[in-house]
Amino acid sequence: MKLLFLFCIALLSVGRNGFHVRAQESFVRTRGTHFILNGSPFYANGFNAYWLMYMASDPSQRSKVTSAFQQASAHGLTIARSWAFSDGGRHGIRLIFSLANNYDSFGGKKQYVQWARNQGQNLESDDTFFVNPVVNRYYKNHVKTILTRRNSMTGIAYKDDPTILAWELMNEARCLSDISGKTIQAWITEMAAYVKSIDSNHLLEAGLEGFYGESSPQKQQFNPGFQVGTDFIANNQIWGIDFATVHSYPDQWLSGSNYETQLSFLGSWLNTHIQDAETILRKPLLLAEFGNSWKDPGFNEYQRDMLFNTVYNSIYASARRGGATVGGLFWQLLAEGMDSYRDGYEIVLTQNPSTVNIITQQSHKLTYLSRLFARWRNIEKLKRARSIRRAQWLARTRGKNSGN
Repeated sequence: MKLLFLFCIALLSVGRNGFHVRAQESFVRTRGTHFILNGSPFYANGFNAYWLMYMASDPSQRSKVTSAFQQASAHGLTIARSWAFSDGGRHGIRLIFSLANNYDSFGGKKQYVQWARNQGQNLESDDTFFVNPVVNRYYKNHVKTILTRRNSMTGIAYKDDPTILAWELMNEARCLSDISGKTIQAWITEMAAYVKSIDSNHLLEAGLEGFYGESSPQKQQFNPGFQVGTDFIANNQIWGIDFATVHSYPDQWLSGSNYETQLSFLGSWLNTHIQDAETILRKPLLLAEFGNSWKDPGFNEYQRDMLFNTVYNSIYASARRGGATVGGLFWQLLAEGMDSYRDGYEIVLTQNPSTVNIITQQSHKLTYLSRLFARWRNIEKLKRARSIRRAQWLARTRGKNSGN
């Protein structure tokens, strides 16, 4: 945890070497199933970049952070999701920060459990992360430290910085020792309330993949054949969770099936969650991770482009009709010269022309929608103002006539 915090400070310090900070004007809010920015619906196309904190902590590599934000902005990307902390305000990019990781990478819940063991706690499995009071206290201490720290360049506490769009409780929380979802339900309930007690400005999401659980047994048919101890409906109905998330990796989840089966699953997975966000949760839905790996047997770029198009078409169709879907974040963006970070899913905006063209088109379409809704809002405001002025004029005219 201490090492992670030092990385966070280093990433925010990139500004001292030419990466300037400019806070966004307003916080993103929710209204019903929409993100709202400055009173109008806000839609965004974005990316994942877990590596930001590592590159920023190395002075010789910090230019890659700047390069990634510059290229992302040039392609209309406006949300970045990272495991730790960055500052994309200069490039008009808002940030989602995950406060912990389910997996061993970067410490994860396993590290929290080990710290508790070192203090004499007798913990049988890593799933005790969700129930052990000592571990919970460690997690809360970490959250409080991050949320209340002041940016050394702007003097703004993170909890007061509008550049941050949202906090995420944990990346892909899983509790295989209790697939009912009740353990994670209790943990999210406690931690969501704790985060909101410190920071009421920012949105909060749980970091879930979208698997259905016991609260909606009829929906479990849409799961990819397994459960992980989460419950998409119940977990996202918790007070303090402002919007729902979905991840989708059909090439991993259905690895033994052909590409057509995986693409069909993806379509059903997206449509079902979009419908549930609108009719049951009545909250916005962000597709927070998706991608297709070139390491998959038989991979070709056309298949990846088809997957991106399937995701983006679902998002745009929902957004255009005023539905719950607010955007999507592909996994993952890399800058040039980052070969050691390649995991098969990476997109380098200067190297993958067909996929990048699809990404850019989606950015333009969602930006147009945001502007269109803002224009409609301004027209309605103008109409109301004119109506009020006319009513006032008529009232004054009647008053004068009655006086005669």
